Amino acid sequence: MTSRYINSPFFENTDPLYENVLEDRGLKTVKQYGTTTFKKLSPAQKSSLSVQKVSWQYGDRLDKLASRAYENPKYWWIIARFNGKPTDAHFQVGDLVRIPRPLNLILSFYTD
Repeated sequence: MTSRYINSPFFENTDPLYENVLEDRGLKTVKQYGTTTFKKLSPAQKSSLSVQKVSWQYGDRLDKLASRAYENPKYWWIIARFNGKPTDAHFQVGDLVRIPRPLNLILSFYTD
């Protein structure tokens, strides 16, 4: 499965701010992922996708939508990224949510 972290920078955090936390855990450093950056889709890429539109309902979550759309909740980040809203909290009841398909094509666009 393609990970959303595929284009993420990776670093060892040795920041003194975390010194006490690391010491309590018996660690000197901790490995972390940095912020992932995604390129914007080109108009040609966007036009090659089919997009299902659904209305955000009370109780919806991105992982639930991904599970229904892609049969895997781990692809929630695709729906979030495609809609420009990084978390569930950025959606409100009644918002139009665009779900891009096919999955393999949108994955190839985001992970090249």
